[in-house]
Amino acid sequence: MKKILIVGATSAIAGACARLWAADEGEFFLVARDAQKLQQTSADLLVRGAGEVTTHVMDATDIAAHSVMLEYCLDTLQSIDICLIAHGTLPDQSACEQNADLTLTEFANNGTSVIALLTLLANQMAVQRSGTLAVISSVAGDRGRPSNYVYGCAKAAVSTFCEGLRARLFKSGVQVMTIKPGFVDTPMTQGLALPALLVTQPEAVARRVVAGIEHKVSVLYVPGFWAWIMWVIRGLPQPLFKRLNL
Repeated sequence: MKKILIVGATSAIAGACARLWAADEGEFFLVARDAQKLQQTSADLLVRGAGEVTTHVMDATDIAAHSVMLEYCLDTLQSIDICLIAHGTLPDQSACEQNADLTLTEFANNGTSVIALLTLLANQMAVQRSGTLAVISSVAGDRGRPSNYVYGCAKAAVSTFCEGLRARLFKSGVQVMTIKPGFVDTPMTQGLALPALLVTQPEAVARRVVAGIEHKVSVLYVPGFWAWIMWVIRGLPQPLFKRLNL
């Protein structure tokens, strides 16, 4: 029975992952801001076969609350086999361009809060000398595009942090997996004009994430074709890239 901590547990991708782990009787510690949604998620997982589910309300941007959450988690689970960090927001790029405070708030939502959690959790897993840290970043972090560079720079920070953390924790037997989804059909992307052929469902992402953890994948593009798309975008010369509306 796997012991699983999920931060941002009410997000679409996290929920889809949890349902797969519940079928294997996983034991969960779920963290999110919305108490009502947490309870709904908990009830659903128990019906699906979860061994035990504990919920904890926390705003991930409240850095001081992280250590309290982890202490409660360890009191409950004793150890952590898998930690999935899945919280985040999709900012309004245009609004951020006009408001530095909003930009920094969004960077905290998607960047610094994740890095703070990873720092705390990495130390715990280094002591355990086992476990997996799986972190949802984004293909947006691979290059700063004018349409979403506030979001992208936060995800780039997370991806680079994970790369260094992966090398550090490898020596302790701890896996770090950076998850880079492309366009996913979730409440966060609802209403956006996305190319239908490139949009995937949370359940498809979850299957890849669960399999990636089992196979100890370091960087997971979801779907896989995004690795090729971003390879092309990263390779565009700057004089051409800055003229494109990406």
